Amino acid sequence: MPPGDGPQGNDAVRNEQGIFSIPAPVKRLFDYFPLLSYPPNEPPRRSPPKSLLPTLYIFTTDKDARYGRPSFNPSCLRWQTYLKLCGVEFHTASSNNHSSPTGSLPFLLPPAPRAPLSPEVPLPITSNKLEKWARDRGYRTQAEDQIDSRHDAYLSLLDSQIRNAWLYALYLEPRNSVCVAQRLYVDQASSSTIVSKFLSHQLRTAAEAELAKHSQNIDVDSLYTEAERALEALSVVLGWNEYFFGRATPGLFDASVFAYTHLLLDSNMGWKEDRLVKSVQKWENLVQHRERILDRYLEPQQA
Repeated sequence: MPPGDGPQGNDAVRNEQGIFSIPAPVKRLFDYFPLLSYPPNEPPRRSPPKSLLPTLYIFTTDKDARYGRPSFNPSCLRWQTYLKLCGVEFHTASSNNHSSPTGSLPFLLPPAPRAPLSPEVPLPITSNKLEKWARDRGYRTQAEDQIDSRHDAYLSLLDSQIRNAWLYALYLEPRNSVCVAQRLYVDQASSSTIVSKFLSHQLRTAAEAELAKHSQNIDVDSLYTEAERALEALSVVLGWNEYFFGRATPGLFDASVFAYTHLLLDSNMGWKEDRLVKSVQKWENLVQHRERILDRYLEPQQA
């Protein structure tokens, strides 16, 4: 607006205040009761404390998370072990699939920026990006398929035969379903009988759906037999080396095997139907491989 063309006098003052001015009655109220700035709320008790270390969210108990004990879920334990093998320092926190950005665990949350008012919010690192995340930060990693051409073939034994037998043993074997799966996944989620029954049914249905991808009819003997053959093949390829494919140090494949052998041999799991457990116990080198990684890399803090 050109000079001299605008409102003059009192009209100019009123227009300048505009719609953002505080009405007199409200102003008098704030004069008596001024606004106060309170300090930020404390984080929820289940949230890990602020730290310069990243936090890995996994299936575990609150107590086990505090002491860095292995997860009771093979997918989580695989990556928990892998990060340990790479020399990554991190905290663990108890979580569930509903809290994950991808709908499944684990995921890694980098530490928050040091500046309290920093606009940067750390983005979660999902499991399919953890290997690259560790490699990009200079941790001791190497692409598994560059180490041995047999890697993919043996990995398929874990992801199919052994995983299928695991799903059946944990969720569909009646005694294990009640004494192991329900204790670990259901009882911790809710104390409601109705909710517990729903969750138990959901777990069994999900396991059946996964097994149906391979065969419409679940042949229990066939599942266990194929898993036994897969474990035998893993035992042969390991031989009497300390780690798979003759490596001097363990890698992601070692972590993947450990994720199953440890949980099957861990007495704290409380297996009632133990056919799959005995299949691992048959192979001394697989048992020693599990003990070696547990003792050297995952020895938890003492309670």
